[in-house]
Amino acid sequence: MNLKQLSQLLGLSQTTISRAINGYPEVSEETRQRVLKAAKETGYRPNRAAQRLATGKAGSIGLVMPIEPNDNSDIHFAEFQRGLAEEALKHDFHFVIMPAHPHDEEQAIRWLVASGSVDAYYLAYLREKDPRIAMAKSLPVPFIAHGRSFGLETDYPFLDVDNEGAFRDAARLLVQLGHRRFGLLNGPEEFDFAIRRKLGTLSALGEKGITLAPSAMRHTAMTDEAGFRGMSELLELPERPTAVLCASTVLALGAVRAINRAGLKLGEDISLIAHDDVLPLLKPENFTVPLTTTRSSLRAAGIRIAQRLIAAIMKSEPQPAQHELWTADLVIRASTGPAPQ
Repeated sequence: MNLKQLSQLLGLSQTTISRAINGYPEVSEETRQRVLKAAKETGYRPNRAAQRLATGKAGSIGLVMPIEPNDNSDIHFAEFQRGLAEEALKHDFHFVIMPAHPHDEEQAIRWLVASGSVDAYYLAYLREKDPRIAMAKSLPVPFIAHGRSFGLETDYPFLDVDNEGAFRDAARLLVQLGHRRFGLLNGPEEFDFAIRRKLGTLSALGEKGITLAPSAMRHTAMTDEAGFRGMSELLELPERPTAVLCASTVLALGAVRAINRAGLKLGEDISLIAHDDVLPLLKPENFTVPLTTTRSSLRAAGIRIAQRLIAAIMKSEPQPAQHELWTADLVIRASTGPAPQ
């Protein structure tokens, strides 16, 4: 069905139908829902080129994907993108993905915006004093940061998890269980989330006068292999930790493998807490010893960021608060227990 036929079916002008589909605020919500219902039932899809000419909008969300030759595929990034895609599909929005070397991300974003091919974009993997923030604020296109940038004022729109609070709570639980020797398997040290998870851990331990030596911390890519290597090294320390915090269940997968290889029993000889991004193929309850986790869904974050970006593009509803800081749930399972005597 084309626009003219849909117009005849509903008894509405083609202009009204176009404005309803494109979210113009002067169209009543009742009319908008009537048009959207009919469009869905009849299979009508607006012509993208005509839609762009009529609205001046590309109907696209942009992102720059940093690529390096030796990069591993990132399951965390893919899960976030899945949530973003689910929500974009509901509103018939597209993605424009521009690959770039990590050192060229700022220029890539400028090119993306200047091309007119996106209406809004988001920033991912925020770093300490990230220069992309100032650049993004200077461009005439809405953006949202997934995360925050440590060391900068939060005068920009973001959605983040309270990483510091999550790891403070996790470390406090382990302290309450009597643990005094700790290890931390963290993400790359330049990323904001890793900085805050380290700070939360150190804060909780400092409350009880416990220190965490640099030799007991690892900052690596969040992969199974990095988790295995990191935990193997921690277990070789003169005083191996009895409790370890992992920045991801992917790291924990390798860490648990190292613990098993060493002949230690998880939850008895050594306790472990991981951050659970709610990855469908790596559920903490499915580990041989179910993992205690701090839990916050990456897919839900992707959905929410898409909602906020699309709302900013359409400007057809009150804009949500600029800052969203989600609390992670602490889910206690069998991988944590009292410190061994």
